[in-house]
Amino acid sequence: MAPDNRRLQGPESTFSYTLYIPNNRTDHNVVEQISSDERRKDGRKLNEQRRIYVKTGVVSQAKGSAYIEQSNTKVVCSVFDPREIPRKSGYSVNGELYCEFKFAPFSCIQWRSHQPDAFEKECSLILRRSLEPAVCRHEFPNFQVDVYALVLENDGSALAAAITCAALALADASVPMYDLVVAATLGVHGDKKFMDPTVEEESLCNILPPDGRSRNHGIITAAFSPAHQQMSEFAQSGAMDIDCATSSIQLLREACESIYLLSQQCLLKGVTKMLKKKQKEIKLDLSSDRIAC
Repeated sequence: MAPDNRRLQGPESTFSYTLYIPNNRTDHNVVEQISSDERRKDGRKLNEQRRIYVKTGVVSQAKGSAYIEQSNTKVVCSVFDPREIPRKSGYSVNGELYCEFKFAPFSCIQWRSHQPDAFEKECSLILRRSLEPAVCRHEFPNFQVDVYALVLENDGSALAAAITCAALALADASVPMYDLVVAATLGVHGDKKFMDPTVEEESLCNILPPDGRSRNHGIITAAFSPAHQQMSEFAQSGAMDIDCATSSIQLLREACESIYLLSQQCLLKGVTKMLKKKQKEIKLDLSSDRIAC
């Protein structure tokens, strides 16, 4: 009897067993998130980012792809060849980007459905608005480039990681671009600002601070094109005053500049590897021709 290879739909209301472990239970208390020496639970300072690992060319079926890892946040992006814009009657001078942001069902503590929810649709729009200013859309009129971002594991700042990863995937697919796009996330809770927050810190920042302190709280995700010194997208949740938002933008800009250098090094490494592969193929062809003669 042949084995059953059908995909089984998991229950939609399951929770990770880690929620029931007392030491891992989320406690929305800023005192427990920050130690006396201004260190977070993972040992980082408030303005310190997690270590980032990026790589291009990870999906063989796609025209271009990239993978990014920020501690326990892991995202993979795929870009496919341009195709005609579906259900488009008129002629479009500029091409379009179709972006889809999706959490894998197993990526979060709570099981995610295969169907995109409202939050994922909103993130897809933010992803498209972040990438559009950097893409030379006039180079492929009446065509559409598909960009898919899949979060394999979510430990906070997944949207910012997806924006950076998607820009690298577009560059890996040789899509004409003005500049790379990089993004960063900042969490605000009272007078504390968490750069590159984890899931636990994001949950804390979405809660109103107690009375007697600053009432600023929320999450800010900003996308930048450092070469042009332009901000392509600014997404903010929660409530903040003007001074808090202004100072947060400066912190995000500095964080994006460091990520930008890492993205450039990743692309340079990918191009160098491809050129070496091409040179080796040319040498093999020349040697085979000599043997044939």
